[in-house]
Amino acid sequence: MKDFKDKVMFITGAAHGFGQVIAEGAADRGMKLAMVDIDEPALKESYQHVLDKGAEALMITADVTKEASVDDAVEQAMEKFGRIDLLINNAGIALPGRIWELPTRDWEWIMHINLMSQVYAMKRIIPIMIQQKTHADILNVASIAGLVDTPGMPSYHASKFASVGMTEATAYDLQRADIDIDMHVMCPGFVQTDLYHTENHRPAQYSDPTDPYYQSEAYLKGQQFAKYVITNGKPIDTIADTVFKALEDNRFYILTHPEYNPLIEDRVKRIVTDGAPDVHIMDGIM
Repeated sequence: MKDFKDKVMFITGAAHGFGQVIAEGAADRGMKLAMVDIDEPALKESYQHVLDKGAEALMITADVTKEASVDDAVEQAMEKFGRIDLLINNAGIALPGRIWELPTRDWEWIMHINLMSQVYAMKRIIPIMIQQKTHADILNVASIAGLVDTPGMPSYHASKFASVGMTEATAYDLQRADIDIDMHVMCPGFVQTDLYHTENHRPAQYSDPTDPYYQSEAYLKGQQFAKYVITNGKPIDTIADTVFKALEDNRFYILTHPEYNPLIEDRVKRIVTDGAPDVHIMDGIM
C-alpha cells in the first residue's frame, strides 16, 4: 500500500500499545479508522486522540474472542465507511505459565484472542476486500515468539506460531487465487506496551478467581516476569513508522529487534540438522 490518504483501516486492540500508536499513525496519514477494543474507557481516549488529529473514525467496543462480536464490528465499519482497505489484527494477550500449571481456560483465552480473532476478522473481511476490486492489505500482529521458542510461555508461543503460519498460508492462497490482497505479519520483540496488564482485560467467560492457580507462586512469578520484560523493552514511539514503511515497501515479515536474529537462525539450523531445543544454547544467545 503506497497511498494511505482516505483509505479505511479496521484495527483491533486499538486502545493500547501497538494498536493505539498505529491508529495515531494512520490518522497522521489521513486514513479513516474503525477502532475496536474491549476496554471502552481506554478506547475512548485513543479514539479522541485520532479525532484531535482530524481523522474520521468509528469507535467500536467489542470482545474479539467472540465471532459474533467481530461480525458486528465489521458490519458497523461497513455501515460507516462502505469499505475496508487495511485490516490490522492487533488484539492480543500474553500469559506466562508452564503447560502443566496453566489452567485450560487460559489456553482457550489466549488462542481465541491471539489466533481466532484474526481468523474471524479475515474470514469476514477478505470477501469484502475481494468484492471491492481494489488493492488491500492485511497485517497480523504476531511476535518474535512466533518465530523462536523460549521457556515458560508455551501458550503464547503456540498462539503466535499459529498466527505466523496462518498468515503465510493465507498469502499463498491469495496469490494462487490472483487476489489483490497483500499479507504481512509483524513479529516484534519486547516493546513498552500495555501487554503486562493482560489480566485487566480478562473476559468473564475465561475467569475463575477461586482457582488456586491465580494465587500460586508460579502465577505471581509469571506476572512479575511479564512486567519486567515489557517495561524494559524498546520504546514504542517508532512502531507506527516501522509499520507504515513496511506496508509501503510491501514487506511480508516485519521484525523490530534484529538482535534476536541469532535465535531465529539457531532454530532453523536445528530443524534442518536434526537438532533439538537446548536451553543452555538459548540462554547463551539471550
